[in-house]
Amino acid sequence: MSDGESMLSQAADAVEEASNHKILDVLARAGFAVMALLHIIVGAIAVAIAFGQPGQADATGAIEQLAANPWGPLVMWACVAACFGLALWQASEATLRMRGKPRKERVAKLISSGFLAIAYGSVGLSFAGFAVGMRGDSRDSTRDFSAALMDHPLGLWVLVAVGLTTIGIGAYFVVKGITRGFKKEELFRFNGTRRGRIIDSLGAVGHVAKGVALGLTGLLFIIAAAKHRPDESTGLDGSLKALRDHPLGPYLLVAIGAGFIAYGIFALIRARFGRM
Repeated sequence: MSDGESMLSQAADAVEEASNHKILDVLARAGFAVMALLHIIVGAIAVAIAFGQPGQADATGAIEQLAANPWGPLVMWACVAACFGLALWQASEATLRMRGKPRKERVAKLISSGFLAIAYGSVGLSFAGFAVGMRGDSRDSTRDFSAALMDHPLGLWVLVAVGLTTIGIGAYFVVKGITRGFKKEELFRFNGTRRGRIIDSLGAVGHVAKGVALGLTGLLFIIAAAKHRPDESTGLDGSLKALRDHPLGPYLLVAIGAGFIAYGIFALIRARFGRM
């Protein structure tokens, strides 16, 4: 190994050691807790919508609920730090901690954890926006995104690809919930106990409900592309509200809302006891 390669390796070792610091672990767990709380609030909003109450059943609507209190700005900045800490932890999972692993494992982890790092960072930016008074509407943002794509020659196909990808992620969550694939990699502390069976049930129901909601969201992207109508691409909030107009819609909304709440409770437990 040359001197240059040796120095790079030593630098990477130092950065990896820093990524294992207790502070980042605490921030990452706090980030998981914040994401869990968002799922619980989204679930509660979905149930309220099923009974005819107003609300925005997505991350933006949940953040707005958290911001609507005297401690709102302080809560927002604390959530910013937690989400960015979780994003940084996921980024280290995708890169530094995979050194020495087979190429196939490195690529798979780079895709999965890299995607999560971007997603958590985006949520952190949403919290920051609320903290400084810049409150957006996710439905409008999704419509604008879809409209911008449709203005380009290949935009329709990109929108279909986004929809299919979202459906694929939803299917992944459904399969993960049904097979309880989350146990080995996320939470195994309570295996073989009554408490563990309850936690497993919460995780299974929550993963399936989240997967169904993501599938509906992806379907709206594809419908918007097929009809050349970006206004029909309305994200999670729009996909859940679209259910309300169907005969069984309110029942499905309650079921999905309850599933999101179950997922949030499971994620809170994962934030405290899960493997990091």
